[in-house]
Amino acid sequence: MKDEKLMAHDPLSDADAILSEEYYGRRAEKPARGAAGKPPRPTHYKVICISMYTRDLEELDAKVAELKRRGWTKANKSQLIRLALTMLDLDKLPTPQQ
Repeated sequence: MKDEKLMAHDPLSDADAILSEEYYGRRAEKPARGAAGKPPRPTHYKVICISMYTRDLEELDAKVAELKRRGWTKANKSQLIRLALTMLDLDKLPTPQQ
């Protein structure tokens, strides 16, 4: 017999689809897409990049570690910077000397 007739239908050809849907569970519905086909970006925050001196970063990391030690398990750099911004009173800053 010819090889083509022996393997006219490969029963394992759909193994990936069977495993992904039946064994691992059905795929979740895809989120809504924007006009360009990309998922919509969040509007309640923005990712930024800032530069800081290494000493300042070490101090920030140490403060985050201390907060975690004190039970603030979800403390992070962004949260600590946001907290510092809310506590900053611009009227209490000294006038810069130029």
